[in-house]
Amino acid sequence: MKPEFEDIPLVQNEDKSRFEIVVDGLYAFVEYEVDEDGLVALVHTEADPGLAGKGAAAAVVEEGKQILPYCPYVFAYIKKHPEWKRMVHPSFPAYHQL
Repeated sequence: MKPEFEDIPLVQNEDKSRFEIVVDGLYAFVEYEVDEDGLVALVHTEADPGLAGKGAAAAVVEEGKQILPYCPYVFAYIKKHPEWKRMVHPSFPAYHQL
C-alpha cells in the first residue's frame, strides 16, 4: 500500500454494501456480497477519476479480509501481487489460478 493511504481508515458502508476510503473528498471503493457461509465476495472496484492510477483502489483491496475475488480488478491485483493470495479463501473457484 502506498504510504499516503496507510492512515486513511477503511469504512464498511453497509447501506451500499461496499468498503470505501475517502481521499480529499474523492471515493475509492469495492462492492461486496456476503455468501451463505459468511464469506465476502468482492464484486466491483471503482475509484473516482481524480484518484485513478494513484493506488487508492489497491489500498481498499489490501485492507480486506478472507475474500472471494470475483471482481476482475481484485483478481488481477492479487495475481500480480501473490503475497495477497493469503486473503483469498481456498473455496474460491479460481484459487489455483492465482
